[in-house]
Amino acid sequence: MLLIFKMIFNQNIILICLFTLLIGIFIIMLIPSWNTNLLKKCSLLISSIIFLLTLYLWVIFDKSIGHFQLMHISYWIPFLNINFVTGVDGISLFLIILTSLLIFLCLLNSWNSVQTNVKEYLLCFLIMELFLLCVFSIIDVFLFYVFFESVLIPMYLIIGIWGSRERKIRANYFFFLYTLLGSILMLLSILYIYSSVGTTNYEIILTTFFTETEQKILWLTFFASFATKVPMLPMHIWLPEAHVEAPTAGSVILAGVLLKLGTYGFIRFSIPLFPKASFFFSPLVYAVATIGIIYTSFTAIRQTDFKRIIAYTSVAHMNLVVLGIFSFNVIGIEGSLLQSLSHGFVASSLFLIIGVVYERTHTRMVKYYGGLVHIMPIYIAIFLFFTMANIGLPGTSSFIGEFLILLGCYNQTTTICFFAATSMVLGGCYSLWLFNRIAYGNLKTQYLSTSYDLNSREFLIFLPLLISTLFVGIYPDVLLNPIHSSINFLFEQII
Repeated sequence: MLLIFKMIFNQNIILICLFTLLIGIFIIMLIPSWNTNLLKKCSLLISSIIFLLTLYLWVIFDKSIGHFQLMHISYWIPFLNINFVTGVDGISLFLIILTSLLIFLCLLNSWNSVQTNVKEYLLCFLIMELFLLCVFSIIDVFLFYVFFESVLIPMYLIIGIWGSRERKIRANYFFFLYTLLGSILMLLSILYIYSSVGTTNYEIILTTFFTETEQKILWLTFFASFATKVPMLPMHIWLPEAHVEAPTAGSVILAGVLLKLGTYGFIRFSIPLFPKASFFFSPLVYAVATIGIIYTSFTAIRQTDFKRIIAYTSVAHMNLVVLGIFSFNVIGIEGSLLQSLSHGFVASSLFLIIGVVYERTHTRMVKYYGGLVHIMPIYIAIFLFFTMANIGLPGTSSFIGEFLILLGCYNQTTTICFFAATSMVLGGCYSLWLFNRIAYGNLKTQYLSTSYDLNSREFLIFLPLLISTLFVGIYPDVLLNPIHSSINFLFEQII
């Protein structure tokens, strides 16, 4: 009896995660708004359960299988051949785990910082987690688009309601309009695919032949949507604005997960569905991504806002990930996935680091800081570790990801590899320049009236991110093994 229950539980683990979240959201809705302590405890409990379930998903995942596992089909609109099909492979597995981890840490980080509309704030994060888990586990192109765009709604509310300054409305418009307009063309392409194939099931579309002209048109429409999410030049304007105005937890999810939607879309849809068009347009991608890396790195150096600096560095790192994806070899794509996960750890930590001092001083202008090593040694030690990880220091997860990306690019084109490698040099410039201004020099007591080191809650938030960054940097095979089978299977489908 227990064995049968275990088999049923394992086979439906993804649905169990989604239904647990739905039940949790319903429970939060029933709790009165004035009982903020109970609301926070319940939301933390729900998110921790989801995180444990996703870790269990990793335990039962068979790393030797390249195709989708633990699949479940729920008939949604059967007469239109559109169904709710879920499954997981090595490409999506760790993005699911990253999502559940960061949502839990965001809720823990918001324990004291959010004082108004607490219930709505917690609901936004849990609903966003539900949408993100659906995005990474859905195996239907139409429903992928639905959840892909639905993620905008809770993030729009988080920035608009709990943003830090008056410019948050302008930033919200930038965020919503750029990302939504970029996806309208993709919806039209999905409708065209449905009319041609008769279904939106991803696995069936994968076996469908499109002419070269069809591939080029469809690829461009998908590219417009995914490139805006990454973001790539010139659609990157919305990201620094959204980061600066968003609350700390909003920036963490924005950098840690939402930017990965674009790179995930390239790997999952653009390359396998339209391989000829991907090869044809690869010079365009190389040019735009390389310019994006160099331009945003130099732009980061001249910024004066703590958050805006990290926002521009995120653009540079994600454009490097795009180069790895379009290297069209297993090494480059594996490096891109690993770097995406590493960026989720490192960039999220850097935004949390900003949030720590912002809660104490209520300013993000770098000129007001200095000499924090004298009064916040633990904080500065953690800041130094993630600064080194952001540069790509050997022993951290970023080094492994960047090395594999550059190796993949070198196998494809040495010229692009040379320009992509400048990201490591420029990364050292903006990262160390920022760290030196914050950590060293004279303590500016006229601005820092109250400042104290990390408390136990803040330290616990950084601990899993620190361990993950270090562990993956020392032993990357734990992630590369499950990823390897899925990437090989992906290339078998293309060839």
